[in-house]
Amino acid sequence: MRKIVHRHLGKVVAGAAIAVAGTAVMVGITLPGTAGADDTGGGKTASGQSVAQAGQGADGAVAPGVVEKAPVAEGEKGKGRDPLTDDEIKRVEQIAVNPQLLNASEDVEGDRGPERLTVDLADPQVGELDDPNAPRRANVTFYDYRDDTLVTRTVDLDSGKVVATGSQHGVQPPLSSAEYAEAASLLIADPLGADLKADYKDATDKELTDPNQLLLTGAVYRAVPGGQPTVLDKCGEHRCVRLFPKVKNGPWIDARAFVIDLSARKVAKLES
Repeated sequence: MRKIVHRHLGKVVAGAAIAVAGTAVMVGITLPGTAGADDTGGGKTASGQSVAQAGQGADGAVAPGVVEKAPVAEGEKGKGRDPLTDDEIKRVEQIAVNPQLLNASEDVEGDRGPERLTVDLADPQVGELDDPNAPRRANVTFYDYRDDTLVTRTVDLDSGKVVATGSQHGVQPPLSSAEYAEAASLLIADPLGADLKADYKDATDKELTDPNQLLLTGAVYRAVPGGQPTVLDKCGEHRCVRLFPKVKNGPWIDARAFVIDLSARKVAKLES
């Protein structure tokens, strides 16, 4: 698409130009690639771990009202330091989200269960570096929007058990594609999104109503003293994002002036 619009935001620009401008303005921020944290799909399932059968009474009768969960199928398995297989990724996600975490956390849309970010093969422990039969473990990271906590769980692929759990506040890893989509939804629905929608209309002659109409990347935003309206002062503690939207098969739209606080579900415009 050759048409470049200079109305409204006044900044519908070519891809290379916005990439350079974004780098200059946002020194120190690393942009996540298109193959980001959310490439492995979903992440809102309950634990799929096998559980013991319901206890039996002295007479051998099974206790009523208890349903046994189906075991998690192991599927295709990797070896040694091979990358995690799709089956392994699905399995460790199910194991990592036990009922307690599922019921006590929220994802980016406010639904039950944490927002899944990444699943990676864990580094071997000391003493396992030269062991070809060392256990394969996976680190699964989630973001809990209920209390802005980054949760990491390590799953032993052989035993099918969670062997380590950690939580951190104020840690903001790259965002998932689901988080980008929710940020765009909030911006489109907010009065501050009027210029974004007008620029999209100028570029396509269509109305912008859904984030799926855009290609979305962005960066985590952290508050800078005196550099933003007070509504964004908690960014860094909260999960905040600046979007770099692109019209599909069309130009970029410069929306860097806007910050979406995903934790508070608010949109604000940075002060000039």
